[in-house]
Amino acid sequence: MANNSPFLPFIFILFSSLSTITTAHPPPPPLTLDYYAKSCPRFHDIVRNIVIPKQSTHPTAAAATLRLFFHDCMVGGCDASVLISSNAYNKAERDQDINESLAGDGFDVVTRVKTALEVECPGVVSCSDILAVATRDLIVQVGGPFFEVKLGRKDGLESKATNVEGKLGRSNMTMNDIIRIFEGHKYTIREMVVLMGGGHTIGFAHCKEFQSRLFGPKPDPSVHPKLAERLKAMCANSSSDPSVSAFLDPISAGNFDNMIFKNLLNGLGVLSTDQAMASDPRTRPFVEEYARDQVVFFKDFARAMEKTSVYQVKTGNQGEVRRRCDAFNNLPSGKTV
Repeated sequence: MANNSPFLPFIFILFSSLSTITTAHPPPPPLTLDYYAKSCPRFHDIVRNIVIPKQSTHPTAAAATLRLFFHDCMVGGCDASVLISSNAYNKAERDQDINESLAGDGFDVVTRVKTALEVECPGVVSCSDILAVATRDLIVQVGGPFFEVKLGRKDGLESKATNVEGKLGRSNMTMNDIIRIFEGHKYTIREMVVLMGGGHTIGFAHCKEFQSRLFGPKPDPSVHPKLAERLKAMCANSSSDPSVSAFLDPISAGNFDNMIFKNLLNGLGVLSTDQAMASDPRTRPFVEEYARDQVVFFKDFARAMEKTSVYQVKTGNQGEVRRRCDAFNNLPSGKTV
């Protein structure tokens, strides 16, 4: 005889709901400041013990590492995907043309720290956490502001050169292009200006990134004559030596300060995209503010870097802790399983 109990539909819905709850994946664990307190308590000491002498002997290490960090985070999040080497199966991010100029000192910093940590606490610390903390510590070492870096990132499972285009600004772009890229990453124009200024106050660029302003059929009149003369002499032989580069802050190169903004107001921007920030009405007010007040610049930069450091991070089973930072643990292709 059929059972027409009115409770059966209710019971079915109840058990269906319970089944959905029990089989749903738990949310990924959040990043925390003390993530390695028990699993690798000397983590911060080891990072500092390596980056401090590295910067002392290689003064471009801080700039190289900061640029490496930003180029990593803007393509698929802060997951160390830019560190992966290409192989016969996959062309990785680092070999996309815009990343070919990433300086070796940044990669070397991460490799040295990873090697030391694998001795101290093998298989525990991710390459993405190393890159984030090493960047912060190097910025502080060259005079920049301290900011908190939460930990617990996992290293990404994919690195493809085809993912890079459109995620990073290029030196020949218009201000509209640059703003559009940063807005695509959920940055305000103010945050864009502070990040570009902060990155370029200790940054450097190869001659190919700005020589069209000097030697082109129509030299850029916005370049200060004395700066143009200096850059022309520096880049005269860059065709035979493409490694020739110039600091983007010609006044206080290597020091993290607000001089870059003062330079822009005086026509001393090396890159056209930097100089454009001093003339575009959307960005000039922020350039003027940071040129006046280094305290505000440092405060805003620290806040923007904290935001960047957690951009689309992977946690839990979304990634892995690589055994070495330039290769996935499992497959030799562009993606692990």
